This record gives sequence, structure tokens and C-alpha cells, in this order.
Amino acid sequence: MKNRCVHPSRPRRSRGFALIEVLISVLLLSLGVLGLIGLQARAMSMSGEAEDRNRAAVLADDLASLIWMKRSLTLSDSELDAWEAAGQNQLPNATLSVDAVSGNANAVDVTITWRAPSRAQGDNSTLRTRVVLSQDPT
Repeated sequence: MKNRCVHPSRPRRSRGFALIEVLISVLLLSLGVLGLIGLQARAMSMSGEAEDRNRAAVLADDLASLIWMKRSLTLSDSELDAWEAAGQNQLPNATLSVDAVSGNANAVDVTITWRAPSRAQGDNSTLRTRVVLSQDPT
């Protein structure tokens, strides 16, 4: 008695179909991986921008704290220079300014502008805040 392996006959048209399925699967998988890499790169970029915004907010808060601690809108040149130097060190391409508010002798506007190295020239980020020194009733 001979053992014969019986294989159902396959039509010739289905040959290589599994290979095409595998190639399509690999293509879809690689597109998914490329999409994830793009999302990761974008997330890293946004994280850096958020960090810069946080630094700017902390710088503005430092100046507001100094004004409130002194109870005066008038700061010495050395205090302003130290604050500006801190801003230059903490933010890329930073410009910091403190301007009096017209019509309000008890307020100043603090403006911090910076540009991340990855951004185009003129594509700046800006944080503006107003510091108001309350009147002491005594």
C-alpha cells in the first residue's frame, strides 16, 4: 500500500496571492510607523514651545514679584539689567521690555518676545502682562 499525499488542486491564478497580501501589510505597517514618527517629532516641538512659554511666564512673574515686594514701579537699572540678562539666558532670541501704562500711574506693561531657533525670522512668540500696584489706603 502506497501512501499518497493528496493535495487539492489549486487554480493557477491564486499563486503569489499570499505574497501580495504580505507586501500590502508591510506597506500599511510602514506607513503607520512613519505616521507615529511624525507625531512624535511634532510632540517634541510643541513640548519645547511650551517650555519657552513657561519660562516667559516665570520671568514676568519674577518682575511682578519684585515690583510688589518693593511697592514701587520704579526699579533700579541694575535690577532691570539683571532681569533682562536672566531673560536673555533663559529664552532664545529674547527681547524684554517694561513700559508705563498711559493714564494709569500704578501699572506697567511687561512684554517678553522670543523666537525659537527652529522658527523662521519674524515668527516670534510674545507674552504680555500688566502689573498693577494697588494703592495703599494708609
